Amino acid sequence: MPGEAAAVIGKSVQIRGEVKGNEDLLVEGLVEGTVTLTEHRLTIGANAKVTANVTARDVVVQGSLQGDIQAQGRVELRAGSRVNGDIRAARLSVEDNAIFSGKVELDGSTEGGKGAAGAHAAASAGGAQPGSPMFGTN
Repeated sequence: MPGEAAAVIGKSVQIRGEVKGNEDLLVEGLVEGTVTLTEHRLTIGANAKVTANVTARDVVVQGSLQGDIQAQGRVELRAGSRVNGDIRAARLSVEDNAIFSGKVELDGSTEGGKGAAGAHAAASAGGAQPGSPMFGTN
């Protein structure tokens, strides 16, 4: 986020309920409920635990997320992240050692219509789980 600092939910902060904002947000603490940043980026830090459905322009996950993700742009699952939920986005990037369990719908536009690609996946440090398709970085 060159030139602009994100709002931060610190490591010791716990939020239960609805989080909405009009700026980029970095979560380092615990959030339960919903997170809505329609035109901005949500980053879930390496030590964060988020149990929420999230909607944002872009979502970067470095920590733990239990819930669905809807992004107008890109979702990035970084090395060491854990995501359990469905993802609907225009683009998806999954790094090695990211753990993901859920359904993916990549449609280039989250505004409507059926997606161009859908997959069920579970990825981990050792690759896909037996019987599950594995997908790489877009």
